[in-house]
Amino acid sequence: MRIGIRAHDMEKLPLEQVIPKIHEKGFHCMHIALKKSIREFQVTDATLTPGLAMYMKELCADNKIDVAVLGCYLNLANPNKEALAKTYKTYEANIRFASILGCGVVGTETGAVNEEYKYEPANHTEEALNIFINNLRPVVEYAEKMGVIVAIEPVYKHIVCDVKRARKVLDAINSPNLRIIFDPVNVLSPDNYMRQDEIITEAFELLRDEIAVVHAKDFVIENGEIKSVRAGAGQFNYDLLMQNVKKYKPYIHVTLEDTKPEDVFEAKAHVEAAYERAVL
Repeated sequence: MRIGIRAHDMEKLPLEQVIPKIHEKGFHCMHIALKKSIREFQVTDATLTPGLAMYMKELCADNKIDVAVLGCYLNLANPNKEALAKTYKTYEANIRFASILGCGVVGTETGAVNEEYKYEPANHTEEALNIFINNLRPVVEYAEKMGVIVAIEPVYKHIVCDVKRARKVLDAINSPNLRIIFDPVNVLSPDNYMRQDEIITEAFELLRDEIAVVHAKDFVIENGEIKSVRAGAGQFNYDLLMQNVKKYKPYIHVTLEDTKPEDVFEAKAHVEAAYERAVL
């Protein structure tokens, strides 16, 4: 696998320093959300120029770092039409940027049926799923024009809350430019975490061909809720996940999440050890 980390989980440094640090810590790729990771200037649609993309591309090449994911995590089911129109423009800007930067995927979560982008039971209805599919379709069509892959990340509290709904989205859009970011912890809930092995297996049965990136974190149960923690600090079954990764997804980008600079090496070692233990 090509193991990496989110840029905004690194030390708070300028890009020209943080990308070399990612390499120094033994990573091969990064997930970068520009607004969270760039502190030297304000990131807007207007700042996403070819010049900035080529500058970042050069930094990454010099430090042997792939851009696994360009994060653009906005609400594509926002009922506010004016806000949704701005969101479309931002996706288009990021897709154009990605076409020059050269990255694995432009990543997005799957929204909520409210302006606050928060969980409500209506997120899990068929109506919500249809809204998301209809609103995602023009984003994917734009990505097709620009030769870019868009990847959706299922999250339990959002509209695409499980593996089966992710399959429905893929089938409905039916585009080679739409893939999956699989974060197994994100599809766990207080009601299903005891079935994590079943969920991991189901994901590789239903989504195997389309999984383009894997996110690596862990979880604990705290006050009856799922709490995300760094890989190796919880009760997630990394042996099963890495067995599937090793068998079906050689050299896939696997990016750590919810780490701090001081615990990066422990998280990385935990994931790598599980990968080494896996047998084909």
